[in-house]
Amino acid sequence: MNKWTEILTGLILVSVSIFVWGYSQNWGEFWNFGKPAWEFLKGGAVWFVLMIGILFILLGISELKE
Repeated sequence: MNKWTEILTGLILVSVSIFVWGYSQNWGEFWNFGKPAWEFLKGGAVWFVLMIGILFILLGISELKE
């Protein structure tokens, strides 16, 4: 992957996951389905996307050094 594409993809994934995280805090009625398993799945998906975004950013930065 291109280094700039990795950084851009990482930044998009991190910003989207932070937006979803903040949106679910402010508008709890929309995201509140009342089942702990669904809450765990939503939280896991946010953390997964956040970590993938950070990985892309780190890969892009490491390729900038080369």
